[in-house]
Amino acid sequence: MAEPQSAIPSASASAAENIYKPALMRIAAITDEAPLVRTFRLEFVEAADAEGFSFQAGQFGEYSVFGAGESTFCIASPATRPDAIECTFREAGRVTRALAKCEVGETIGFRGPYGNHFPVDEWEGKKLLFIAGGIGLPPVRSVIWTCLDQRERFGEVFIVYGARTVADLVYKRELAEWDARSDVTLIQTVDPGGETPDWKGRIGFVPTVVEESELPTADTVAVLCGPPIMIKFTLATLKQMGFPLEAVYTTLENRMKCGLGKCGRCNVGPFYVCKDGPVLTAAALAELPMDY
Repeated sequence: MAEPQSAIPSASASAAENIYKPALMRIAAITDEAPLVRTFRLEFVEAADAEGFSFQAGQFGEYSVFGAGESTFCIASPATRPDAIECTFREAGRVTRALAKCEVGETIGFRGPYGNHFPVDEWEGKKLLFIAGGIGLPPVRSVIWTCLDQRERFGEVFIVYGARTVADLVYKRELAEWDARSDVTLIQTVDPGGETPDWKGRIGFVPTVVEESELPTADTVAVLCGPPIMIKFTLATLKQMGFPLEAVYTTLENRMKCGLGKCGRCNVGPFYVCKDGPVLTAAALAELPMDY
């Protein structure tokens, strides 16, 4: 199965000693994004870990609270800003509840980066269409900012983002920033019934809004992430619009556990999401067994 990029091993200094040993990271800032959703800005405690670290848009890490365990999230910040990393998570289980209790200045663990990445360099000169739903925006945010920080390399940029309600939209300050830019077209939508009296965006489900928005298809790369049901119907919409499957990228981060291909939790047939993904094209996705 052809993949957009081969997996990149961790550059963490601690990984050379013990592949499961996390680097220590200090919480430099916390942003409340939506109900039960927070973003941490993290800085390495040890200078050696910071100096030996690099990542690409689309890669992920393992974030740990000592005594509670670790959880897998994408690196939500852009690869063009390597001085710190950011992760965005929803409080849902034991580890994320422990993370949610952390405060600025506290130390957590980080292993990574793991997985492959979005082949941004191959998109030079192309139009870019980013589509995300709900908490699926963080991995897309990483590649959006990676591209916007090199804006002159790409054609028109379109962002379609939707959530169940207005309150569930994440990165509200950045959405306002993207909306104000003359070189970005932002379309925001919420599900029917999720609007507020002052809502000025669209009302409708993401696949329908994508279909109705007269977005370009020629010489365009589409990046898609969100709930599985949204991905399923949006992929069908993009195919109907004329997008080649090789020009549509998504990221599969569900079911991952160890990040190293050791535990077998993330495998789909012969495909290991943590090693062979998480980024893959719709063409590669179509080759997987239907149990993902």
